[in-house]
Amino acid sequence: MAREFFQVRTVAEALAAFDVGPPVGTERVALATALGRVPASAIAAPHDLPGFARATVDGFAVRAADTFGASEGLPAYLDVAGAVHMGAAADVALPRGGAVAVPTGGALPAGADAVVMVEHTAETMPGTIEVVRPAAPGDGLVAADEDVAAGAPLVPAGRPLRAHDLGLLAAAGVVELEVRARPRVAILSTGDEVVPPATAELAPGQVRDATATALAALVAGAGGTPDLRGIVADDAAALAEALAAAVAAADLVVVSAGSSVGARDATAEAIAALGEPGILCHGLAIRPGKPTILAAAGTVPVLGLPGNPLSALVVFRLVGLPVLRRLAGVERAPEPPRRRAVLARDVPSAVGRLDVVQVRLEGDVAVPLFGKSALLSILAAADGFVCVAEPDAGLLAGAEVEVELYA
Repeated sequence: MAREFFQVRTVAEALAAFDVGPPVGTERVALATALGRVPASAIAAPHDLPGFARATVDGFAVRAADTFGASEGLPAYLDVAGAVHMGAAADVALPRGGAVAVPTGGALPAGADAVVMVEHTAETMPGTIEVVRPAAPGDGLVAADEDVAAGAPLVPAGRPLRAHDLGLLAAAGVVELEVRARPRVAILSTGDEVVPPATAELAPGQVRDATATALAALVAGAGGTPDLRGIVADDAAALAEALAAAVAAADLVVVSAGSSVGARDATAEAIAALGEPGILCHGLAIRPGKPTILAAAGTVPVLGLPGNPLSALVVFRLVGLPVLRRLAGVERAPEPPRRRAVLARDVPSAVGRLDVVQVRLEGDVAVPLFGKSALLSILAAADGFVCVAEPDAGLLAGAEVEVELYA
C-alpha cells in the first residue's frame, strides 16, 4: 500500500517552503470597478490636494496676528472687505486689520492664514465684526498640499483597494489604474460518490458536491476568478487528463480528493505525475485537514485538499488563500476581523498539531462546536474559529481566546 503521509509539516513551514512564483500579470481598469483590486505599483498624486487653501469652518478669513489677545472683554475689531463664493477663487484681497467672509470649503483670499469661526464673531456695525477669541496660524483651514502633496503616494502597491482609497484617487483625478489581473483558480472535485448540486434525487452512497461551490466563493472573495471544472471520477487516466488541462489553463489548481485512502493515494500520484518540482508537502500537522498536498507543476501551484468539506474549507482558508494572495500580488493582506472572547469549555489538542476549532459566539463567550469533519453544518453554525497553536496541549474553559470571525 502506498504510504499515505510523508514530509508532514506545520502550516507555517509548508507556506514558507512553498515558492509560488511571480504574481500574475496586470491589466488596466476603470476606477469605478477597482474596489478590491491590487495596484501593480504605487500611485502618486499628480498635483497637490486639495490644490488650494480652503476653509474647514464657516467664518471669516483673517491674518491671525490681527486677532492676537482678543477676548470677550477686549475683542479685536476687523473691517469686512468682502466674501468668498463657493466653487470660485477668492476675488477679494485681505487688507491688514480686515476680514473676508468664507464658507466651509471656500477658497482663502491671499494673505489669510487662519479662519475664525462665525460663532466667535459678532457684527457690531455694518461692515465691522468683533472677534472674541484669538486665532493661531492654520486654524480653521486646510493648506493647499495638506491632504497630499504632489508626487506623494496616494495608494501603495500590493494592498487591495478599499472604498476610501477609491475616494482619494477620485479626488486626485485618477480614473484609470494598472492593477494585478485576477488569478484564475481551477477547482476540481473527485470521487465516484460525488454528484453535481443540481442532482434532484441521490442514490445510496452519493453526495452532492458542496466543496466546489464554497471554494469558488472563497476564491472570488479573495480576488481570484474561480474556474469550476466539474467532477472527475476515481479513474487515474481521467484524473491525470483533467489535472493537466487545469494546470495549462490556470494560475492555481485546487483539487478535493475522494474520502477513501485509495482515492487520496490516486490523487497524490496524479499530482506527482504533473512534473517538477512535484509534491512539496504531503500531510499537514493540522486538524482537521491532515491529508493535504502542496505541490507545483512548473510555476503553477497545486493544492490537494481533503475530501471532507469541512476539512477542505478549513485548509483552503489557512493555506489556499495565502497562496492565492501571493499570486495576486498582495503584499499587505487585509486583517480579518477578530474578537476576544472567553472559552465556554475545554478544548483538547495534541502538542505539535494546529487545531482549528469552530465556535459560536454567545455575547463574549465562545462555544466550541465539535463534530466529524464531514459535517458541513458545523461551519454554517459557526461565527468564527479559534486556533490551538502547535506548542499547546489544549485550551481550558474560561481562557481568553481570539476568535477570527467569518465575514
